Amino acid sequence: MTGRPPILFPLFAEVETLPGIGPKTAQVFAAAGLARPRDVALTLPHSVIDRRPVATIRDVVPPAIVSVEVSVEAHIPARTRGGPSRVQVRDAQAEFQLVFFHARGDFLTKQLPVGERRIVSGKLELFDGIAQMVHPDHILRPDEADKLPRFEPVYPLSAGITQRQMAQAAAGALARLPDLEDWIDPSLKAREGWPDWADALRAAHAPASVADTASTAPARARLAYDELFAHQMTLALARRQARRTKGRVTRGTGALARKVLGALPYTPTAAQTRAIAEITADMAEPRRMNRLLQGDVGAGKTLVAFMALLAAVEAGGQGVMMAPTEILARQHLDGLAPLAASAGVRLDILTGRDKGAERAAKLADLAAGRIGILVGTHAVFQKDVVFQDLRLVVIDEQHRFGVAQRMELGAKGAAADVLVMTATPIPRSLALAQYGDMDLSLLNEKPPGRQPVKTALISTARLDEVVAHLARAVAEGRQAYWVCPLVEESEHVDLASAEERFRSLRAALGEGIVGLVHGQMPVAEKDAAMADFIAGRTRVLVATTVIEVGVNVPAASIMVIERAETFGLAQLHQLRGRVGRGAAESTCLMLYQTPLSETGERRLQILRETEDGFRIAEEDLAMRGAGDVIGTAQSGLPRFRIADLERQAGLMAVAQSDARALLTTDPDLTGPRGRAARIALWLMEQDRAIRLIDVG
Repeated sequence: MTGRPPILFPLFAEVETLPGIGPKTAQVFAAAGLARPRDVALTLPHSVIDRRPVATIRDVVPPAIVSVEVSVEAHIPARTRGGPSRVQVRDAQAEFQLVFFHARGDFLTKQLPVGERRIVSGKLELFDGIAQMVHPDHILRPDEADKLPRFEPVYPLSAGITQRQMAQAAAGALARLPDLEDWIDPSLKAREGWPDWADALRAAHAPASVADTASTAPARARLAYDELFAHQMTLALARRQARRTKGRVTRGTGALARKVLGALPYTPTAAQTRAIAEITADMAEPRRMNRLLQGDVGAGKTLVAFMALLAAVEAGGQGVMMAPTEILARQHLDGLAPLAASAGVRLDILTGRDKGAERAAKLADLAAGRIGILVGTHAVFQKDVVFQDLRLVVIDEQHRFGVAQRMELGAKGAAADVLVMTATPIPRSLALAQYGDMDLSLLNEKPPGRQPVKTALISTARLDEVVAHLARAVAEGRQAYWVCPLVEESEHVDLASAEERFRSLRAALGEGIVGLVHGQMPVAEKDAAMADFIAGRTRVLVATTVIEVGVNVPAASIMVIERAETFGLAQLHQLRGRVGRGAAESTCLMLYQTPLSETGERRLQILRETEDGFRIAEEDLAMRGAGDVIGTAQSGLPRFRIADLERQAGLMAVAQSDARALLTTDPDLTGPRGRAARIALWLMEQDRAIRLIDVG
């Protein structure tokens, strides 16, 4: 199927084919993302106005929307030019005034002739004890009563579009809904009590109560599911395409792995053992692996990734581990070095800092296969970096690398397997939305010996006590991080606040004890400051959020987060995860400025209650919304018109299994439901999926 199916043409016409939209209005609509009837049809009202008539306003508590039949008693002209004109009216039991500003000529006497009856509907308010309705929304003769909508939908509007235009356009779009075969699994549809697609749209545009505008209303839930299903079909098709991509069979002997496990001072957790088994089994398949390894702070992802890299080496190939920054790449190198030594495998690093003869020597060793495992930053993407036989690519902190970069790196190895790691516990619904094309391995237990972190909330008014506590801890030989607040306006302000804190702590604790790192520093200075802290030469490290992801200093046992209420939950959880990595008991002090907002307080309380990153992520999602949790700009998260990822998380999982099941039973989408699903993909503009079907 090469082009859009003709049955959808009416919905994909120009928006000016809808009633009430001329060329000028069409531009305003298009600017608001409403370029076609389809876009209007999928823009649902967010609330509803009850315009059912009442007999009298006597029992109404203003301010409120009221519809009532009145007799017109008198006109009170404006006292001053441009002042309000008033019309005295009376219903069955009470009097009130209709108020009009800038009424022209005889407009009011024609609309509201004295002695006649009219139905008025609008907002009733009290002004100086007098009930009045300013500019009624509707004025109708009693014989036109049926023109008054009983429940009037309220649409989300963009600049320059009125409710009336939107309602008129929506009615026009609904009039041309085609009769489509259903793409939803019949048993699911029956179980949920969902209407047909066109009926669902008509119902969603004509809510008869506030309950009808809730995301749980059957019509809305069905339309949300349509979006999620189309999105998951796209991901399922992409996953199938990736799985059809010929991979290499990489089957390790286990010889090197046994050496490493024998040298470990602890036994891996059950979750680590399970993840290693899933990954190595996937690598042994003839198709290309595309897997996400998701684990909370300190769940031991590094060991799992290293065992996978060893399998690549055991099979006679090479592996590479990518980190988003040089600090993290060096840290991976330090963390993996003892493991590599116990396995007798050569491990090396390649970053933008490698120059000249040293770089050339590394590249030669890589091309000849003398380096088994390479750790690097995106310097590994450069054209002259050639592997002898790249089998596995491990990418740390996926959200810092785009999909395009993932593919570019995959292209370095003929069909290399890809393992993506993230320490950000992502709620399941978002993981499915963002990584639904990947298979998931989950690390949900902490390795033995990880100490719980004591979390305390302290008002900034007690800053002096915190500094005194820090001075005592430093005297005892402990190390601490001090994270400065994130100032949205500019990095310069961030910088000023970090430098100021650095100076004040240096004055309080003494020269040479406090170090500083922030995003504006040259890389070499930043690395030097980190190295001093790691080696214990400095005892306190003042930092902006540079240290959020992955920094590992087991000796550091105190984390102070200044103005903790300015950070997101996930970020606070990541920062706290920097301590509690050694044998010492660790504390995290969250300093907040009073008064705390309700959400600010809720956020800090959750952190005090739990260290479970997945629970924290679910709370974060509920409190902040999907875009914020992973930063929509870089997240690759789809933007849904109807579906609400926070409140409809369960539907996403159903959509994923449904989409994968449909492709299993009808791989070419040529059966009745498969053909309907193709239409759904066109309707939801999943062009990528449509290309994949044709390729498939």
